[in-house]
Amino acid sequence: MVGTVTELPAFRYHPDPLATGEIKPSAETCLSCGEARGYLYAGPVFAVEELVDELCPWCIADGSAADRFDATFTDAYDVPDDVPESVVQEVLTRTPGFNGWQQEHWLFHCSDAAAFVGRVGYDDLRGLPDAVEVLLAENAQFWSPEQCEDYVRHLDADGEATGYLFRCLRCGTHLAYSDMS
Repeated sequence: MVGTVTELPAFRYHPDPLATGEIKPSAETCLSCGEARGYLYAGPVFAVEELVDELCPWCIADGSAADRFDATFTDAYDVPDDVPESVVQEVLTRTPGFNGWQQEHWLFHCSDAAAFVGRVGYDDLRGLPDAVEVLLAENAQFWSPEQCEDYVRHLDADGEATGYLFRCLRCGTHLAYSDMS
């Protein structure tokens, strides 16, 4: 039986984890708090223990799951020097991560972490020239401009080449990166 379901906690840097599929309805109990609150986290957990679909969003939000299992929920590399450590820790230990093909990582902008919007394909990116520009630039050192454009046009939210969209919480700029299976 599902316990009392309350409103999901708010995550500044992952504002809609239900829409992204990283939090899902579940009647199971959370391994951290022992409660069945109606939802469990379905994203990546980096910890010694295998924790697949076993943590509730509340234990992620308050940091107790990260503390109890010495866990993080995403990777943060290439963090700009002007991003406060408190922001990095919030992303790593109190924000639901997201599943990707390769090693997922968070994006940063304006001295802050950006908000994860979701997996995207080219159709989702057409009206976001700032995100397309970032995606074109990410492979410019490896491919010709034509190859980069072709790659971006073939991105699919559920395909073998996928984009991961973020939005800067300070200026609204859209950022993205991509990877392939």
